Amino acid sequence: MLKIAIPAVAALGLIAFAARSQATDADVQPVAAPMGWHLSHEGSLAKLAYGVENSDQLALMMTCERGHAQATVYGEVQPASPRLVKASMSTAIDPLSGGLASEARISVRDPALQRLARNGRLPVEAEAGAFELTATPGERRLISDFFAYCGSDRV
Repeated sequence: MLKIAIPAVAALGLIAFAARSQATDADVQPVAAPMGWHLSHEGSLAKLAYGVENSDQLALMMTCERGHAQATVYGEVQPASPRLVKASMSTAIDPLSGGLASEARISVRDPALQRLARNGRLPVEAEAGAFELTATPGERRLISDFFAYCGSDRV
């Protein structure tokens, strides 16, 4: 009887331990990376994006060429400005969402963008409504660098 009981108890103990380990592993959720402002350059194009760094998770991205005071805006979130000019048609299929990608243009001298550079706050609009994106002091330096690159001397 002992020959059968000891291995059976050991097997039950291993099964219980394995089940407990799987349950605790399933409860652990990966920590989401924080969203923030990031500046990058691709050739002569400067890209200022609000999203998760080094990922495709972007809420807003603005691009410009050196010396041009006009920025192209992409994303689900758009600056809240009456001067934002939306493209008449969606441009292409967005590889991330599978939907149509849209773009808009705005002057880097627009008051909403200048407020971002000066105060670190950008009023934006999205399907969820209107809100503000904020920037830390370090991010504000990146934002100023973006506007200087685009040709705006008034930051």
